[in-house]
Amino acid sequence: MALISNGTTILDAGSVASSFKGSMTLIKKLTASSDATLSFVNGASGVVLDGTYKEYVFMFNNMHPGTDNTHFVFNMSIDTGSNYNVTKTTTYFHAAHNESGSASEVEYQTPSDLAQSTDFTRLQNFSNSNSDASCTGTLHLYDPSNTTHVKHFISIFNSSSYTTDPYTLQPFTSGYGNTTSAVDAVQFKYSSGNIDAGDICLYGIS
Repeated sequence: MALISNGTTILDAGSVASSFKGSMTLIKKLTASSDATLSFVNGASGVVLDGTYKEYVFMFNNMHPGTDNTHFVFNMSIDTGSNYNVTKTTTYFHAAHNESGSASEVEYQTPSDLAQSTDFTRLQNFSNSNSDASCTGTLHLYDPSNTTHVKHFISIFNSSSYTTDPYTLQPFTSGYGNTTSAVDAVQFKYSSGNIDAGDICLYGIS
């Protein structure tokens, strides 16, 4: 039995019509090797970050810091990477549980949020540089080329924290870049030290 609206088939025999299916297109993969920053700039090195897609997703695989107790952060640019200083308001909270099982929490992290600041936004806190530690996650950036609305984003990560009894941390960050200019570049780094290793893949959602 089909579901039809105004003459258009939406569902047929349990399957979604092809015209309603989205696709995820890999745009660019960057691999870190003791890099200070990793940047995705529209029009450079095959990067697309414009009106081609309404949603962009960054996927982070085994990001490893060169320095203990640092934070994985990002910022946006409206001048193709000349400056990464978009004004942002954000919120940040995490769930946590340590390896010994002696402590757990769900907590809002006031030091990790921004209120109309051009600082880099924290995606993950208190990174562990042990050889077996890393962080992984995703960041969704919505309609960055829009010149009417602010630029919303949301992320979720998982990581091992820098403590003697390491925690698994699951941070959630969301916010907006308070600009009606088109965002055309995004940069990632650790708040101190280099990105020792890890992959970041940029996808467009259509």
